[in-house]
Formats: sequence, C-alpha cells, structure tokens
Amino acid sequence: MNIAAIDIGTNSIHMIIVKVQSRTHFDILMQEKSMVKLGVGVFANKELSKEAMDLGVATVQRYVQLADQYGVDDIIVSATSATREAKNGREFLDRLIHEAGVSPQLISGKEEAKLIFLAVREAIAIKNEKLLVIDIGGGSTEAVIGDQNQIFYGNSMKLGVLRLWDFIGNQTKINGKTQKELKAHIKQAASAVVEKINQTGFDRVIGTSGTIRALAEACLIKADNLAPEIVNAETVKLKDLIKLRDRLLDASPEERSEIPGINSNRADAIHLGALLLVEILTQINASVITISDASLRDGMIINYLEKHGILIEEVSQGKSLKEKSCIRLAIKYDTDLMEKRHVMKIALQLFDQLKHLHEADDYERDLISHAALIYDIGLFVAFQDYHKHSRYLIKNSQLRGFTNDEVFLLGHLARYHRKKGPGKSQKKYRKLEKPQKKTLKLLAGILRIAIGLDKTKNQWVRNINCEEKANLLEIKVFGEENMDLEIWEAQRYADTLAKYLKKEIVLMVG
Repeated sequence: MNIAAIDIGTNSIHMIIVKVQSRTHFDILMQEKSMVKLGVGVFANKELSKEAMDLGVATVQRYVQLADQYGVDDIIVSATSATREAKNGREFLDRLIHEAGVSPQLISGKEEAKLIFLAVREAIAIKNEKLLVIDIGGGSTEAVIGDQNQIFYGNSMKLGVLRLWDFIGNQTKINGKTQKELKAHIKQAASAVVEKINQTGFDRVIGTSGTIRALAEACLIKADNLAPEIVNAETVKLKDLIKLRDRLLDASPEERSEIPGINSNRADAIHLGALLLVEILTQINASVITISDASLRDGMIINYLEKHGILIEEVSQGKSLKEKSCIRLAIKYDTDLMEKRHVMKIALQLFDQLKHLHEADDYERDLISHAALIYDIGLFVAFQDYHKHSRYLIKNSQLRGFTNDEVFLLGHLARYHRKKGPGKSQKKYRKLEKPQKKTLKLLAGILRIAIGLDKTKNQWVRNINCEEKANLLEIKVFGEENMDLEIWEAQRYADTLAKYLKKEIVLMVG
C-alpha cells in the first residue's frame, strides 16, 4: 500500500510518498518540496494573494500527478497556519478540491504539534526522558512535550518567519530598534506557552522544520562537520546559534544566501527564524538543541496508520450510550474530538445563558451537545457540500440510543451548521413539523455561533458571557489570544439565532 501526504505550510508545500510495510513501519519512496510562500502578507491583511493561491494550487496539482505515477492508494492533505487564518482560506481549499481533486483538512495548531511529536518519536531515540519539540514554521511555532508513551503538553504560538516578516514590514535589514521591538513581541507572544513549558519540565530540546535545520546546518558547517546534510540527531549549541543570528541580522539577503547551509530561497527571512529560535531557547534556559529530520508529513502518515489500525468498538469514551455512539461515529470519520468538545462547551454556555429567552429544556440541550460532536463528519467524503454529506451519514449510520426523530434533527443540525441557515427557501426544511422547525432554528443558531468562535481551530475562546439590553444581545468573548477572526466568523453566522430571539446580536472581546 502506497500513501502520499501533502503538507500545505505557510512557507513551503511538501509531499512525501511512502510504501506501508506494516501498521508501524513504512519506507519513504520519494519527497518533494516547493517554497511557495503561501503566507506572504497574509498575517498583515488576513488574505491569501491570488498569485500565492494560483501557485499553491498548481503545486498540489503537480504533486497529485506525481502521486498517481507512484500508484498511491490514498492522498492525505493538511493545511496549516496561513490557510487557517486567511479570510479566503476556504476559497483556497475549494480550489484545491475542484482543480487538484484532493480533500484537504484544515488542522489546528495543537493537532499540528501532536503530529510533529509523533514523527520525532520515530526519528529520535528516546530513553527515560521528556522531550520538548519545537517546530518553527512560516506562520506559527509549535511546542510539544512528551515521552515515549504520552504527550504531556502541546500548543501553537502565533510566531513564524513570515508572520515576523509581516510584523516588521518587509525590511531587508533590521536595525537595533526593530530588533528590540521584535524580541519584545516574541517574548509577549510566547509567554503563555513558555510558562507552561517551564512548569511541565523537559530533559532535552528537539528542533524540527526547514528553518531550524537550515540554521543547524550552517552552524555545523562552520564547525567543520564532515556531513552537515545529515542533521538528524546532531546537536547545536545556543552560543553558536547566537553568533549565526548576529551574522544573519547584519547581512543583506544576498549576503545571507552566500552563507554555507543557507539556501537562497530562505535568505529573505532566515534571520528572523534565527532571532526567534534564539529567543525561545533563551526563555526556556536551554543551552543546546538536538536537530531532527522528522516533519509534519511524517506525523500525518504515522497518525493515518494508527487511526486505521484502531477498532472503533474498542473505544470506551463517553458518559452515555448516546455520547459513545456519537464519539464512535466521529472517530470513524476522522473527526478531531478535542476540537468538537470545545465547540460543545461554547454551545452549551450559550444554551444555558440564554435559557430564560428560549425556554428549551434538557431534550434540546442534549441534542446540541451530541450534534457538536458530529456536525462535520461529511468532510470524510469531500469538503464540497460537506454539511449535506454529514446529514446523509448521520441519517444512515444507525446511531445507537437515539429515536428516529432525534437522528432526524441531528442530521438537520449538521446540514444547517454552515452556509445559509434554516429557512423557507429549503425544500426539506419546509417539510418539517412546526415544533421541529422551532427546535432546529434555535439549536442551529447556537451551533453556528459556537463553531464560528473556533474559526482558527485553536480553541482560544475560553468562555462567553451574554448580556441582554432591550432589543440587543451582547456576547462577550474571553480567551488567551487575539480572537478577532473568531469573533468575525461568529458574527457572520449570528443571523439565525438573532432572528429566532428577535434581537440584534453583537459579539465583542470581553
């Protein structure tokens, strides 16, 4: 069995094709990398440029053709930070579906961290130690702590070479003042994760990603390493990285590209990667870093093999027969349960805080909690019209513990969680009984806002608070990071609940 994994990153698009030998082993047949720089400008204006999208689509099309030549049985495609945070990210994914014939998955920063750790665990010999894995990308930096058996902590920081590039306004050289501003920005953006890292503790730091490997290779060449191209398990000292950082910051892009180990495609932003890596290592008091060739795409393959080797019947999660049934269905169709439980939490907060207005009871509360687990299982079929695919799968999956009426409503909640809300223009909605229409409008309205509040799939929204003012409902949003995109998305989908409650809804940072 041959499998291809395509990683659509902010800086590069990679593909790996492997031959699966067993549930735990695969051989790499080939690897491809293209420095598309999809995320250039996206962190400043929140949009992917048409040129970047065109190049991204063309690259994936080429990869798919190459995968076909290798006779792959499945192509796994994941998109990360730039696509997550762009307002037109869905447009780019739609183009990949129609023009490249793939079904891309938009993964969260936490999921990205987990997949990277899975890959590192297979590439680096782990004894009785905790590893801290750091991966610097174009738009985000992942940090995850774990050992041979489990992951203790994993999160994503809004720090990356292209994001920093946008932060400084594309300066080719950075003066002392800008360097101080960058360091302060990095310290602030990384503070919560650094605090958690120091609390959790670690024995060794592992660095992955093209940026870190390029910096390591430059340091190793400087140290007269005989085979710097083989960097897996090599170690680099912080003091050497500091010297390289200072040299890169003082150089022009042309001069940076002449430094052995620094590819010309990375010369424009590699100095920012060096600054970022040094700052993080300094903040966690690490004097040395071990380099790994492991990557997100390796983790995608490992995760794919692990998931398809697990029997759904062995899953024992869930508080009730109904919840267990929904969890099994979610796992069967590769849904991110952590993300869905977060959406459930926000939806239930909305439901409970608005109970004096909607007067619904536990029946409706249970329905929305279960719908939150399975509303997007149709992504397993295809991204295009996946809300309709979700309704079909729910209807035909023989969910245990539910009545026919409950299954019917769960399917319709999946159908109306996105795109246009329930209304008279939809034929299937018109056929519903009046009580069903009322329930559907309320729960779909709540679910649409809850899903919108996890727009970037990073679970940054922690709590919400609803305040009623005459004909206005204010929803205040509380969290740890900049939640502008979450609030923007939720506001777009607030119309269904607003019509049901007959109140204007305004979402804002609490």
